[in-house]
Amino acid sequence: MKNISNEIKFKTARSSGSGGQNVNKVETMVEGFWQVAQSQLFNEDQKNRIFQVLKNKINKEGFLLVKNQTQRSQLANKNEVIRKMNALITKALIIPKKRKATQPTKSSKAKRLEGKKIIAQKKEVRKKVRL
Repeated sequence: MKNISNEIKFKTARSSGSGGQNVNKVETMVEGFWQVAQSQLFNEDQKNRIFQVLKNKINKEGFLLVKNQTQRSQLANKNEVIRKMNALITKALIIPKKRKATQPTKSSKAKRLEGKKIIAQKKEVRKKVRL
């Protein structure tokens, strides 16, 4: 797997939420921007696959945006952004195997029919008795 950390542009901001005075004065939240189309690490087919799979996470300018503010330090959040982005791209590039259509087996058909018979008997017992 290719590490895209050299192509990511980072932006910092103050984290939201509780955390005392540290939150008010330190910019620990990190946003990572990676421009998919300008990447030198992937070929056109791979870029198209990334655009297709991650279309909800890529903005109109073509940047994949990932942010993190869970850690207390900026460096830890930056590393977490890189890890998340690498994981997203790795997952996007995996092409799932196509499903092979199969016929149900004799035993599975028999099991299904047996189950249907049992349910039919239950419903038959629940009916009102007519004299």
